[in-house]
Amino acid sequence: MSSLSSYAIQRLLLLIPTFLGITLIGFLIMRLAPGDPAELRAAGGLAGAAGAGISLDKQVSIDVALAQWRKQYGLDQPLHVQYMIWLKSLVTLDFGESFKDNQPVWTKIADRVPVTINLNVLSLLVVYLVAIPLGVYSATHRNTAGDQLTTVGAFVLFAVPTVWAATMALVFICGGDFLYLFPPGGLISVDYNANWPWWKKLQDQAWHLFLPVVLLSYGGFAGLSRYMRASMLEVLGQDFVQVARAKGLRERVVIMKHVMRNSLIPLVTMLAALLPALIGGSVIIETIFSIPGMGQLGYESVRARDYPTVMALYSVSAVLTLIGILLSDLLLSVVDPRIAFGRRQS
Repeated sequence: MSSLSSYAIQRLLLLIPTFLGITLIGFLIMRLAPGDPAELRAAGGLAGAAGAGISLDKQVSIDVALAQWRKQYGLDQPLHVQYMIWLKSLVTLDFGESFKDNQPVWTKIADRVPVTINLNVLSLLVVYLVAIPLGVYSATHRNTAGDQLTTVGAFVLFAVPTVWAATMALVFICGGDFLYLFPPGGLISVDYNANWPWWKKLQDQAWHLFLPVVLLSYGGFAGLSRYMRASMLEVLGQDFVQVARAKGLRERVVIMKHVMRNSLIPLVTMLAALLPALIGGSVIIETIFSIPGMGQLGYESVRARDYPTVMALYSVSAVLTLIGILLSDLLLSVVDPRIAFGRRQS
């Protein structure tokens, strides 16, 4: 087994207790948060309890019905017992039924997970494709008007809240009394036709995703471009860069071959912090733009205190985040020549 494979297995095993800790925190937050799913379900009277499959007659009080409903879903058990029951179900990938509509949780989230993954992958690509060139330009044109302009622009973008920017975009450029440059929500047009040629389908989806992707990623590439600039300036001051220049190499070769690789190392580690931020931001973007993803479903489920759906989405998000951290560690070991697996394992 190669050193890289052994390192990957070690990191993967370390993610297991991390995942359990994350799920325990999420479980406790949901259970201790104000609001009782049983009471919310019965807000409309006994019809809510009847919808859960509980047999009721006219003499049964609401309190008794709620007690039966809590017992049916195990909510009358101590918290540690509820968590162990949930863990047992997690091992079998059975998240149970939704408190809100009694549908299997996997059925509810199966179509939404790919939507959120696509949105976040596109946003991640935009972040790096924009941040790296901006950072390189700022570092190689230090203290020029262009550097100052990109610095001010990055700080402004980084300071603008996503929810405010998304709301303003929805009001001013997504119809209403102002411009209609982008659709106000959804993933496809109202007149979408499955018989359209592939390029027209792609064009329609790109039109719907462009604004959400930009709004989800602008804070990321604004901050990451500053990290890239700082990393570039640090590497540019190293002795090996001066040696490369003294050998007569062109400045473009020095920047692209010697400076860029070493400057990208901090950006690889930033991937671990960027993924959770994007997944969290997708809750805002999906809710505002009515995108049927994990974020929108999570927001609705939290409001309804739909514990099984919330925990399923929380677990999937945790897995995606931990996978991002693992990829970040593996990429760092590839791009950073200072990491030696043999010495680490000895």
